[in-house]
Amino acid sequence: MNEPVYKVSYVVEDIKHPGAIMNSDRKIEVGDHVEFDGRHFVVTEVEELMPPVGGFGFLHVICRTAESFAHKE
Repeated sequence: MNEPVYKVSYVVEDIKHPGAIMNSDRKIEVGDHVEFDGRHFVVTEVEELMPPVGGFGFLHVICRTAESFAHKE
């Protein structure tokens, strides 16, 4: 059985940023590092909006810039 493709909505919580909606071939998890718009982010929360159906899953992800995450620790 093939793994689902995930449609992921990203919300950036620490800067003014429009976020993104992207596809992923794996399920995103807390602590993952992602990149979009030329910036690096760290995932802080993941919510599965609905279980995978028909080869697609839907995730809502909250992330912070990698720089601010490093300063937070």
